[in-house]
Amino acid sequence: MPYRYVIKGTGFYSKSPDSFAVLENHLFCVDNDGTLATCITPGTAAYEETRDTAKTDGSLIVLKEGQFLLPGFVDTHVHAPQWAQTGKALDAKLPVWLNKYTFPLEAAYADLDFAETVYRDLVQTLLANGTTTAQYFGSVHLEPNKLLADLCADAGQRAFVGKVVMDLPAQCPDYCRDKSAEQALADTEAFLRYTADINKQTVQDIVGVVTPRFIPACSDDALYGLGELAVKYDAPVQSHCSESDWEHDHVLARTGISDTKAHLRYGLLTKRTVLAHSVHLSDDDAELYRKHGASIAHSPLSNAFFAGAVCPVKKRLDQGIRVSLATDLSAGYTPSMFDAMRQAIVSSRILASGTDYRLPAERRGVSDSDLDFRQAFYMATVGGAEALRIRSGKLETGYNFDAFIFDFNVLQSNSRYYEFDNLADVLQKIVLTGQRQNIAALWIQGNAVSLH
Repeated sequence: MPYRYVIKGTGFYSKSPDSFAVLENHLFCVDNDGTLATCITPGTAAYEETRDTAKTDGSLIVLKEGQFLLPGFVDTHVHAPQWAQTGKALDAKLPVWLNKYTFPLEAAYADLDFAETVYRDLVQTLLANGTTTAQYFGSVHLEPNKLLADLCADAGQRAFVGKVVMDLPAQCPDYCRDKSAEQALADTEAFLRYTADINKQTVQDIVGVVTPRFIPACSDDALYGLGELAVKYDAPVQSHCSESDWEHDHVLARTGISDTKAHLRYGLLTKRTVLAHSVHLSDDDAELYRKHGASIAHSPLSNAFFAGAVCPVKKRLDQGIRVSLATDLSAGYTPSMFDAMRQAIVSSRILASGTDYRLPAERRGVSDSDLDFRQAFYMATVGGAEALRIRSGKLETGYNFDAFIFDFNVLQSNSRYYEFDNLADVLQKIVLTGQRQNIAALWIQGNAVSLH
């Protein structure tokens, strides 16, 4: 059968946190609906026939030496309004960072011209960095969140977007909060309906997400109501959980239970829930994630600035918990999932080796905590796709063709000398040295997406 196009080359994808597949010189055959119809192994009759047919009809794409095919990245935690302050104010303590910088900036998105300028740039920047799917926190206002969903749809990005709910006057300034729980719920429901309508007209997913900022910013009425909306619309949920000692302790003091158990009480811990950070979990809390199918959005860089601890990702993966990876703009200062993978590896090594030089080596760290390129690559692709319950992240038959070409040959690349390495080492080099300029082409749901 004719395919939309056929890509000839070598590809990588993650099979599990500890293993990956290398498809050397395969044919990746993409259907008209944007799914990967089949991957054909060299040396077979089907390989030669499919290659020759595609060459004849002009649908064959042949990767050059030094080019490799990878699944697109899935970034599960991005604060879209904070893009305009990325790289700024990270020398401040969290209360100052929020109240002096972040909340005033987020309030500015009531100006839709400003919102369009920043959001259009953000979406294009993430695409240029290989992020084919992003889960966004929007702002508290309804209209700019609609605009963000529209821009993602127009640009071709697969997007999960949430109208942020923060209605508690004690924690939220008047200029940047929902005026009431009732208004917050009405706006959230309106946004879920709006994105459902967009999704019917869009090739890739545009999905509305139930989004309490975090429990300290929301009233009980808002939180219970959001839990009910998640059930009514079978909607995904995103929030922050146990990011810092302050947040974890604040929720415990207010509710009498842990942050995780409070999310469960409010109906917000489901198989479609992605909770950012999740650093200060007890093992019982972590077991609730596993039991209810919730996922962690691991944000290693922002954890270094604001969490006060390193998330024990290896332990959580070993417990069978879904863990994805996130840039967490702008508490994370880079839009690159390449950077996020490296930060995940480095922070895990710090947890494993410890930081207090005054202690003997055997007491300095937490054993069996270190990650390598395999787990990082998994979290950036398959982990994110599984957290969002989308059929992406793998180069396997029946998966959405969300992928990019990584090119070692581009000018000023930090990725070098692939020709001296076996293919496993090539993948490790991609993870540890890759940058946005190495991305030569990108597809989402089979559609070629502009990188400029």
